[in-house]
Amino acid sequence: MNPHWRSFLESAEGLFDGDSTELLSFGDAAGELQAAKQQTVIVPLTHLALIEACGEEAKSFLHNQFTSDINHLGENQAQHAGWCTAKGRMQASFLVWRQGDRYLLLLAADLQEASQKRLQMFVLRAKVKLAALTGSSIMLGLSGPQAEEVLAESGLPCPAGALATVSLGDTTVIHLDGSRYVIIAAESAMAALWQKLTVKARPAGNAVWRWLDIQAAFPLVTLATKEEFVPQMADFEKIGGVSFHKGCYPGQEVVARTQYLGKVKRHLYRLNCEQALKAGDVLHSPDNPDQSCGMVMTAAPSPAGGYEALAVVQSNYSTNVHLGALEGPAVQAIAVNP
Repeated sequence: MNPHWRSFLESAEGLFDGDSTELLSFGDAAGELQAAKQQTVIVPLTHLALIEACGEEAKSFLHNQFTSDINHLGENQAQHAGWCTAKGRMQASFLVWRQGDRYLLLLAADLQEASQKRLQMFVLRAKVKLAALTGSSIMLGLSGPQAEEVLAESGLPCPAGALATVSLGDTTVIHLDGSRYVIIAAESAMAALWQKLTVKARPAGNAVWRWLDIQAAFPLVTLATKEEFVPQMADFEKIGGVSFHKGCYPGQEVVARTQYLGKVKRHLYRLNCEQALKAGDVLHSPDNPDQSCGMVMTAAPSPAGGYEALAVVQSNYSTNVHLGALEGPAVQAIAVNP
């Protein structure tokens, strides 16, 4: 994380979890969660990172590595993409967009270093350069009923549809979903941009953005869930993260066979629990005592009290789910795509 950006946020009353990049809140975590329900919030996305892939063969390189169709990614579009092992398990998930001949990859911060290093191993003689941009760029999440108004009054363009992108100078705005936008800007713009955005948008911590991810059913792979899921287990194909018509990529045979044989028994569910939930938590069902029935992908405190999460759950046992052990706290699971 950029140390100047961190210092700036701390001067704006941002509270971090020790030396980590986790931004806890701006002094009122509960109030920020309540605000996210009906008001407009601005969240520094310090839990995410950014990688650039550029060069004349960047498109073909990424197309041959990722689960979605990079070859047909338009100039003003973003799309989801997974990166799998040879066994078809997702080792990272990305939001990808193109600017000319360069591609930007947004992913979980705790996977950035390892993912970039491993991607570099496959470059070989391809004319591709990979670079981490997290140190030179800032990333913000904007959400709420006044989001478009906030963008306009801050002098920023507003993309029209979901997963559309617009750039103005060194700043890019991505319409993520609903009333959510991601803003990527140069570090030099951070102070002035923050001042404009926070006139009408309330600053909030990372937990708020995770809660919004849960409402939008956005399954982010993190270090805690690396290599745990075939894309279809997280309903990744339903958000355009998998193409079944493109050529080969790592794990493609497993992903395709899983799809065409219809053998996916685990899917994405929203969870509610009185106890704290976190990514990587294992779920169990007394109806299937011999093995776990799922795992939490993303979790956050709920504005209504307790915790909410997205989790991959075995559908046959979704009506009787417990956290951590067969005798653990009961968890309510509701299918995202019933």
